[in-house]
Amino acid sequence: MLQLLDFTGGNIIATRANDLLGIKDYEKIHPFIHNIMSTGKKVRWYFEMDDSSSSNSIGFWEDGEIEINYGNIKFTHSNDIELIAIVGDKKWKKCMISIMKPFTMANLRYFELSEKEKAKEWIINEVNADEL
Repeated sequence: MLQLLDFTGGNIIATRANDLLGIKDYEKIHPFIHNIMSTGKKVRWYFEMDDSSSSNSIGFWEDGEIEINYGNIKFTHSNDIELIAIVGDKKWKKCMISIMKPFTMANLRYFELSEKEKAKEWIINEVNADEL
């Protein structure tokens, strides 16, 4: 399940994934993306993964595996996202960078769970070339 966090606002979408994710979870943030775009700004996405859920799943995908056929995936907002802070256990770093990169031209940074505050600071205050 994808949960919106309290610092969602402005051009920031802050989420925490705490179990298996599906298309309905991503549909939750779609209106936020459009609202941000309507202001002429780009999206900054804070994506935290909490795998301490009581679910019997291993990770965020059924049986801890994900199968993606990149030829069939269409992510229409790849140019609308400028920053993504991915926060999670070290074991997810390589996997999540690989999964997110094909969908966006955004600047991606991975932070470990102990660095949540650093990740929030970065997603809120990072200055991009577009802002200069």
